[in-house]
Amino acid sequence: MFRKKQSALLISAVIASLPVSFVAAAENQTEQAVEIPSLTVTADPLGARSPDELIFPVSVLADEELDKQRAGTLGETLDGLPGVANSDFGPGVGRPVVRGLQGSRVQVLEDGLKTADVSGEGGDHTVAIDPGRAEQIEVFRGPATLLYGSGAAGGVINVKSGRFSPEFGDAPRVHGQLGYGYNGDERQGNIGLELPVTDNFVLRTDYGLRRSHDFDIDGYQQIGQTEGDKDTLQNSDAASDSFSVTGLFKGDWGYAGLGYSRWRTDYGIPEVFLGEGEEEQERIRADFDRVDFRSELNDPLPGFRTARLKLSHTNFNQQEVGYAFHDGEIEESEVELEFENDETDARLELVHNPIGLWQGVVGLQVNDRDFAAAGEGHGHGEHEEEEHGGEGFYVRDNETRSFGLFILEERLTDFGRLEFAARVDHVRSNPSTLAEERHIELPGGGELHQEADLGDRNFTPFSLSAGSIIDLDDKHHLRLAITRSERAPSPEQLYAFGNHAASGTVEIGDAGLDEETYTNLEIGLDRHAGPFRFDSTLFYNYVQDFIYLASRDDGTGNPILIEGDTLVFNQQDDARFYGAEFTAAWDVIEGTVPLTLRLSGDYVRAKLDNGDNVPRISPGRLGFGVDTAYQDWSLSVDYRHVFRQSESADLESDTEGYDLLSFNASWAPDSLKGAEIFVQGRNLLNEDGRRHQSFLKDEAPIIGRTVMTGIRFDFGG
Repeated sequence: MFRKKQSALLISAVIASLPVSFVAAAENQTEQAVEIPSLTVTADPLGARSPDELIFPVSVLADEELDKQRAGTLGETLDGLPGVANSDFGPGVGRPVVRGLQGSRVQVLEDGLKTADVSGEGGDHTVAIDPGRAEQIEVFRGPATLLYGSGAAGGVINVKSGRFSPEFGDAPRVHGQLGYGYNGDERQGNIGLELPVTDNFVLRTDYGLRRSHDFDIDGYQQIGQTEGDKDTLQNSDAASDSFSVTGLFKGDWGYAGLGYSRWRTDYGIPEVFLGEGEEEQERIRADFDRVDFRSELNDPLPGFRTARLKLSHTNFNQQEVGYAFHDGEIEESEVELEFENDETDARLELVHNPIGLWQGVVGLQVNDRDFAAAGEGHGHGEHEEEEHGGEGFYVRDNETRSFGLFILEERLTDFGRLEFAARVDHVRSNPSTLAEERHIELPGGGELHQEADLGDRNFTPFSLSAGSIIDLDDKHHLRLAITRSERAPSPEQLYAFGNHAASGTVEIGDAGLDEETYTNLEIGLDRHAGPFRFDSTLFYNYVQDFIYLASRDDGTGNPILIEGDTLVFNQQDDARFYGAEFTAAWDVIEGTVPLTLRLSGDYVRAKLDNGDNVPRISPGRLGFGVDTAYQDWSLSVDYRHVFRQSESADLESDTEGYDLLSFNASWAPDSLKGAEIFVQGRNLLNEDGRRHQSFLKDEAPIIGRTVMTGIRFDFGG
């Protein structure tokens, strides 16, 4: 098995050899233009640009590629894209990790605005998005703070639903997908209706659901477990529902749309359950109600050709429920933690007419967030009752207001294009004041303290970027970019002080944390025409005052535990992230039975300046795939090796590598008139894989072998 350094050398060698070996073979074939579907990156403020025209690396999933990847959670859907992994707390969570960064550093958007959930406040919190609704998913890898603020220091993921598209036909349209997976008795479905009322007005609605029981795995659930239920991921069942209704009016002036959506989920945090003595299990219930407005105006002001206005308001609630058992029988249940998040997000983009050789966009963004938490915990104050901001809260109640201004300018040149961007934000965070300070008793004696009055914090993150696309010839691009961006600490990093039951941690924030500063360098080379195509990127990201969760030694080489939960601290140190990402596709055979070979891989290394490794960093991966088709049939087979992660942080164990084998098959005869039957297989080798980037890796492996079958349909329109 490859070690880390060997895998890095392998990936680097593949990237370096791409223009020589594969291209030389491809050039021997007849050069023909390869028809690649035209995709527009909707989260790009300039608009109407494809991923190939953007300087910073962007992956776009749409149409057939999205259908192949679509899964029950966003993290699982994106897992395997270059630089993107899944950090899960079981099949109900699935949070994306981008280049080793996760949580609040990865900004998740729905139709261009924040999801407004609490997925940044804990590894066990899911992202409040139904992937079944997605029409297109765009992944910006690396800092995207210039576009979407300091919360996008690791990357941006935009899920486009199609609810606010001004394009619609003159007849009703019904589309969606229904599927069944035998592992976990999983049932997934989404159905959407588009109803043109007039030539200028359309109504859209959709409903999605997911239901599953406990999933099958290979072997025991917990590392070192020797008794209990084998081959079952206990407490891994999940249920979710989503619904939306949207009305959109368009004309020569542009369009405007207003929509309402709601989302509900209920899932378990996988835990070993023996049915003996005193045991506990944790479940999470979350929901939101959201109102969205989107509008685009043509020629709104002198000197401007387009104005885009985006507004959303979300009421989000989440409960973490603990169930107590005695000899397998439930004795009681109680809400241990409750989160409430009321958030309003507004964004205005103005695309100006060309000024000389420059075209660009200026904009502003405003966010208003009221966050509250209540529950029991290890922290103690004056009062014992559960209340918001009271004794047992995990993150102190707080209000966060942010205001941002940005500008992005692009110039076409003889050699390609240049791009410059700048953004300034002002972030004000106001935590609640308590009657007295809080404290946590340590097992070996002593206490941790958090002051009653933490005071307001104000941050002014400022970000700059510059980049260029150089046309080496009509088939190759060279991309160069540098970004200096700043990120304000998130509320949970500032104000956490207490037990987070579902994740098994006691988290300690630091109200004195400084801003993080990212200096990110990118160099990319791609070949975008002909039977052989590839895209490769090298990146180096130096982070000053990087904030991370760290355990502390209890004196025996193990982390400090408080009533069985791991004590972790938010602390800062300078860090370096660097790595590589690549994809390649070679159309070996064209014709009646085409054959395309694919190769992909990624690697990220992260170290602190004190010499320690950054915890929970995704391991390197290398994958190979084959695509073929015949008449109404199509087939894809993929193999991916996840390497062993041995570059572990202090008090963090290494994680063994594993292999993933999957396939996608579909049948779409003309007789089905817009429908297709599909079969998907995942983890066909039934591997007992552990995700190093997850807090729960020792307690829960990936789910075992599964096959899902179903139907996709799109009628009318």
